[in-house]
Amino acid sequence: MQSENVIESVAPFGEWETWYRVTGDLTSAKTPLVVAHGGPGCTHDYVLALAALADNGRPVVHYDQIGAGRSTHMPERGGDFWTVQLFLDELDNLLRHLGIEDRYFLLGQSWGGMLGAEHGIRQPSGLKALVISNSPASMALWASEAKILRGELDPEVEAALDKHEAAGTTDDPEYLAAQQVYYDLHVCRVLPNPPEVVRTTEMLLEDPTVYNVMNGPNEFFCIGTLRDWSVVDEVHRINVPTLLCSGRFDEATPATVQPFFDNIPDVRWEIFEDSSHMPFVEEPDHYLEVVEAFLAEHDEQLSN
Repeated sequence: MQSENVIESVAPFGEWETWYRVTGDLTSAKTPLVVAHGGPGCTHDYVLALAALADNGRPVVHYDQIGAGRSTHMPERGGDFWTVQLFLDELDNLLRHLGIEDRYFLLGQSWGGMLGAEHGIRQPSGLKALVISNSPASMALWASEAKILRGELDPEVEAALDKHEAAGTTDDPEYLAAQQVYYDLHVCRVLPNPPEVVRTTEMLLEDPTVYNVMNGPNEFFCIGTLRDWSVVDEVHRINVPTLLCSGRFDEATPATVQPFFDNIPDVRWEIFEDSSHMPFVEEPDHYLEVVEAFLAEHDEQLSN
């Protein structure tokens, strides 16, 4: 049973608002977990399975990053506005608003893990442990690995992708159908996608501004402002225990995750053998068990 102690509200962030949800009691003895969703521009819905960690007394904070979901939307803004620093500032603001900036865990998934790595590199004193889930250490690695995964598709599917990308017709039904083949293999292998994943997809389609500006039209054709992003040379600065999570069939392939494992001083890596990009959906019990065991280990250290 998921905890019924749920609060939903908004945190003022400059002239905007960040919507958030707290499951459980933030005054609990257990360190709260903050969950940063992917995209950029997705919503918290598809990672809501992590709220189940509150059943054992751990408060869990979800939020919709600005430009997405239930937070302030600004479809008129461009690439000069939607920056990594903006989302780092928003996260810091939320931590202060909730009064947990001195003691928290952070789990970031996909883009959220990229954001989490950036957050950890800055060595905030309140961050006690970090989970980077299904995230690349650089977009160059992400793009090069996507080419390999695309090369393993049916030749007709790959040809449709290539044709429409060259023509700039990535909204063509043929392209979208080919795109879905990739997604079903490497994004979420639970078919049909469960309701929480569908909700995020639908809300993203309603306002894809942030996703299109920062990423591009889809998961593997990354032509947005993040295309040159990398923290490979900086992750050695992350000074808290870090858990890496990825799926065996993940679009975040082992090569995209390896720099985290090689360069973060205190790190471990769990690969979920029956999952792609969403092991919390594809292997939820195992994923929650692994994450909670990691977090509980550092709860114990904090209480000593």
